[in-house]
Amino acid sequence: MTDQQLKQADTNRRTFAIISHPDAGKTTITEQLLLFGGVVREAGTVKARKTGNFAKSDWMEIEQKRGISVTSSVMQFDYSGKRINILDTPGHEDFSEDTYRTLMAVDSAVMVIDSAKGIEPQTKKLFQICKMRGIPIFTFMNKLDRDGREPMDLIDELEEVLDIEAYPMNWPIGMGKTLTGIFDRYNHRVELYKHDDPSEMVELDDDNNPINNAELSEDQQFEEAKDNIDLLDTAGNQFDAEKIKTGDQTPVFFGSALVNFGVKTFFDAYLNFAPAPSPHKTEEGEAIDPASDQFSGFVFKIQANMNPNHRDRIAFVRVCSGEFEKGMDVNLFRTQKKMRLSNVTEFMANTRENVKTAVAGDIIGLYDTGNFQIGDTIYTGKNAIQYEKLPQFTPELFVRVAAKNVMKQKSFHKGINQLVQEGAVQLYTSYSTNDYILGAVGQLQFEVFQFRMQNEYNSEVTMEPMGKKTARWIDPEQLDEKMSSSRNLLVKDRNGDPLFLFENNFALRWFKDKYPDVELTAKL
Repeated sequence: MTDQQLKQADTNRRTFAIISHPDAGKTTITEQLLLFGGVVREAGTVKARKTGNFAKSDWMEIEQKRGISVTSSVMQFDYSGKRINILDTPGHEDFSEDTYRTLMAVDSAVMVIDSAKGIEPQTKKLFQICKMRGIPIFTFMNKLDRDGREPMDLIDELEEVLDIEAYPMNWPIGMGKTLTGIFDRYNHRVELYKHDDPSEMVELDDDNNPINNAELSEDQQFEEAKDNIDLLDTAGNQFDAEKIKTGDQTPVFFGSALVNFGVKTFFDAYLNFAPAPSPHKTEEGEAIDPASDQFSGFVFKIQANMNPNHRDRIAFVRVCSGEFEKGMDVNLFRTQKKMRLSNVTEFMANTRENVKTAVAGDIIGLYDTGNFQIGDTIYTGKNAIQYEKLPQFTPELFVRVAAKNVMKQKSFHKGINQLVQEGAVQLYTSYSTNDYILGAVGQLQFEVFQFRMQNEYNSEVTMEPMGKKTARWIDPEQLDEKMSSSRNLLVKDRNGDPLFLFENNFALRWFKDKYPDVELTAKL
């Protein structure tokens, strides 16, 4: 591409994550967006398990069986002259780490909120990560076709709990069984709700009265919505596109993903105001321009067995600058080795196609034989680039894990090593016996690990719970194996670095009192 073509391609990219508390409707709204992009012919939901019509984004077998998202998935398609990259993230708190890393790879976020429940704990946690990074946030108040909380209460809670300005782009006319439509404040029209039919648009005059629709003019709920709009115009926040770009104001949309009401209106407005790819910071604090001639990107996720028939392993890369071309040579910063990228894919959940070119904002998948780690930077040229480190959590829950069938040690070791490389669980070995110990931030991660070991590697495993532990690393030069006890188990991490698993904070304080000169760290 020429410099002008590259800049235009960058400008047309929209890369965002969809975040929410579990069951707020995140996967359902993803389905509707895929419908607009012509990727699916009908929007399935994860609840349609009896028909086998699973959500496109929930491709993993355990997700389909349990009706939850447990891993981030990537979907790419073209819509309205833009190349869309959607990263659907797990809502369950046990998989926060995967979501947090994914948020490092996007330019904006769509926050889905259940209008009957409002701000829930996981929503607040994920929002705080977006706020910390200055990611623009677009809010979709979902499930308007069901009875929910008062819209003004939801807006007030959004501003108070999340400490962000809210600007309602539309307003409900009724709710649940009495839902008439939404007052589209931004487009100055009413979108009428027609159950099982496409919605109808009614234009408004300068006084917000319906044009050529007497029935709506006499609707009491419409009059109440008009009063609320007047109140918002007078006393509410003013729309500010600059504040949206910096994550200080969130445009709020009401609708229902399940019945595809208000979703297209939201998505069209999102594309108008969501940012194109912006410069990414390196470890040195330099911001790399997306339109730079130098190709660069970073690995934010590794996934094994997306294609069970081939037992493959894919490293997900966010392209940050320049242009990827099939067969190009890149440098891997961590090892300073050169490698050729000849087999690269783009995604539609678990299906993929070979990609010949990609630009900033795109997500590409590299077939990996063990070369990559989460957080790795790849680049071309002589000027070395290393992007900021991705967030990692110190595990809190631990289990001893072993193969149930000692005759299947080979598949057990292969499975455990590949799944650990995805970053959801951490692997440790006891210092004295080399027994395997897994650490995770949530119990559900162990269940997913156990399920995948059996279904993807044909290796049934036993797990012995060790409970909560406090992990602290120790300098090998300060280590004396006699320091280990039943209250502070000495183990090694994957890199061979020693650490203690303390039974509780009391045991940690006791150790520090006994060995005041020993330095312990919580680093990974």
